[in-house]
Amino acid sequence: MRNYAGIVLMLVLAACSNAQNPKESKDTETTAVVDATGGVELENPKLQSIYDNYVILKDALVSSEYEVAKTAASSLQNNLAVFEGCENTALIAKKISESKDIAAQRKEFTYLSSDVIALFSHATLKKGTIYVEHCPMANKGDGGSWLSSEKKIQNPYYGDEMMECGSVKDQFTASL
Repeated sequence: MRNYAGIVLMLVLAACSNAQNPKESKDTETTAVVDATGGVELENPKLQSIYDNYVILKDALVSSEYEVAKTAASSLQNNLAVFEGCENTALIAKKISESKDIAAQRKEFTYLSSDVIALFSHATLKKGTIYVEHCPMANKGDGGSWLSSEKKIQNPYYGDEMMECGSVKDQFTASL
């Protein structure tokens, strides 16, 4: 089973990490939440929308807000679906939006985060820092990573059960 998860993870990483050219989107509305995104500004407005909605989803999982997570995942799905190369990642976001409980949302968030981390490792930041955080205990000891706009650990895999489990593993910063 572990080998299967590794293969799936590799496929997910490849799905969105090479995306460079966004398709046109009919949805021009952005969910710019400055407080939640810590003032992170990306050069590409489509990537900004993806990041903003990802952070809303992550924060909903931190707070164990199932319905908010469903809504955020649906918005994220729409953003990812129109970004060339991220179509498969959009399907993961759809699974989160259709999940029956918070545990299922958190499980799918692992795959989503792996792909989104790869995507943002190639993004150009105009302002701020994106932190890559990791909890080795998530997913029954297999671990799980996520993106955050702040160094402070707020674990989306366990919420208030183990809020501070994890550490910063990497960061993406704006070029001056």
